[in-house]
Amino acid sequence: MVQPSQPDLEVVGAFNPAAIRHNGEVLLLLRVAEAPAAQPGRVSSPVYNVDSGRLDIRTWSRDAQGVDTKDPRVTVVDGRTWLTSISHFRIARSADGVKFTVDPAPAMSAANEYETFGIEDPRITLIGGTWWINYTAVSPWGISTALASTTDFRTFDRHGIIFAPPNRDVTIFPEKIGGRYTALHRPMASEPGENAIWSATSADLIDWGNHRLVAGARPGMWDDLKIGGGAVPFRVHSGKHDGWLAIYHGVTASPPTYSLGAFLLDANDPSKVIGRSDEPILRPEAEYERHGFYDGVVFSCGLLAEEDRVRIYYGAADGVTAVADLSLDEILAGLSGP
Repeated sequence: MVQPSQPDLEVVGAFNPAAIRHNGEVLLLLRVAEAPAAQPGRVSSPVYNVDSGRLDIRTWSRDAQGVDTKDPRVTVVDGRTWLTSISHFRIARSADGVKFTVDPAPAMSAANEYETFGIEDPRITLIGGTWWINYTAVSPWGISTALASTTDFRTFDRHGIIFAPPNRDVTIFPEKIGGRYTALHRPMASEPGENAIWSATSADLIDWGNHRLVAGARPGMWDDLKIGGGAVPFRVHSGKHDGWLAIYHGVTASPPTYSLGAFLLDANDPSKVIGRSDEPILRPEAEYERHGFYDGVVFSCGLLAEEDRVRIYYGAADGVTAVADLSLDEILAGLSGP
């Protein structure tokens, strides 16, 4: 049971965690979503107040003109979008990677004007003894990607926005490639255009350029609506398969369903796709994956790759965290040319 961060909020989800091994433990950096207690006939939005350092709760009548509540994640009021919950990060600890104890207090919370609607979906990359945490920062200015770092998971240094809005689903590779850092990112396209995964490179992890298209949705397949990044890519050397394996999420248009698949990317140029999953490696099947805060979702920000086992931690229906052990050989066997 995850306890709320303050008494006037309730936890509505603990999901989409980053996953690492640290000091002999498995650590999850959980996205914990909280909302004000439900009020009959009312909808609410918690917003971080930069001046006071506290949360303001805005409320509206559910039946008022100009109020749209069709999507449980947001409330649209006179054309302006407000989130129905606000997320922070909480550390969960485990000796075996299955049974976890969740810290009572947040590790990171909203802290500036670019995070007033919360922080979401962390990914963690270890580079040179420092853990780099990229995450989604949400505010009225849009959805962007920010960067933080830590060496001990007690104190965190923020380094600001690294991908301006609208952009999310960033994964940073764990080593330099061709002398530069590499990341996958997902700009959120408007008409004309489609949501696709891109690559970028950087000399310092802060300023990113050399943007190149990696892959988009595939008509008639399980990822025909849109795709985006998942867990941090890892290097594989398995028979004929040599490159970076990246777990990604794909969305089926009808009915809208979030599943997981895999890319094998070129070892020296990760903007090139060598292989891609013909079918999902994980799709919503269990009750807690098919029904929840947002139905039909499996979504991963973290995994542990160990020999032939890929242990994937994932959010299910935007409400809970689950774990699945997959065979690396089976994932690779399910790939075909791009």
